Amino acid sequence: MTRVLLVDDQALVRSGFSLILSVEDDFEVVGEAGDGAAAIELTRTLRPDIVLMDVQMPVMDGIEATRRIVAEDLAKVLVLTTFDNDEYVFDALAAGASGFLLKNSDAEHLVEAVRTVAAGHALLAPQITRRVIEQMVAGERQSPSERRSLVDRTPSVEVAESPTARRQAAAPAGLALLTPREREVLELVGTGLSNAEIASTLYLGEATVKTHVSNVLSKLHVRDRVQAVVLAHRAGLV
Repeated sequence: MTRVLLVDDQALVRSGFSLILSVEDDFEVVGEAGDGAAAIELTRTLRPDIVLMDVQMPVMDGIEATRRIVAEDLAKVLVLTTFDNDEYVFDALAAGASGFLLKNSDAEHLVEAVRTVAAGHALLAPQITRRVIEQMVAGERQSPSERRSLVDRTPSVEVAESPTARRQAAAPAGLALLTPREREVLELVGTGLSNAEIASTLYLGEATVKTHVSNVLSKLHVRDRVQAVVLAHRAGLV
């Protein structure tokens, strides 16, 4: 049973999400909150597995609430918003969110999103992954101060003044532990390909690719696929 906390400043929205999730046998909605501060307190008390988090709320917004919940390792956070905005995407990911989903997604996608995050996977559409990469590449062409502004919105990225220094600083010892196939998979993850696309490229089964991705994340000690993308780029693999 996956325990879910709903966080949104609109009661009708919370009710709608509750109805969608409550009909599923593997979900239990354990509470609701109308702002980020209340969400933190309820998360500490109820200890849900997943927090569905709105972005724009009074008292404390969803980004700051996500940052504090993840910092305390209280729950995984799936950010929901009506805005398909790069700023929200980067801020949510930098805060430690495990997924990002638009509120206009249908019920089936919402349910699948919660299950994906509950299973320990990051929920990030390939097109969003590619936008992260594009922003990072653009940052390479900017001044140091402009790059720092970008880095503030991008998870686990260190600023260095030369490409060589950046790559050396970012390349973890775990890279040496990867098998040739795992390194190949990491390179393709770094280009923004989905598991299905990687499977097609390498002529592997999708389940096999999922196993390789899990091994890569474990060996590199990164939280999710997004951090793997950042690491691959900074290490010069992409």
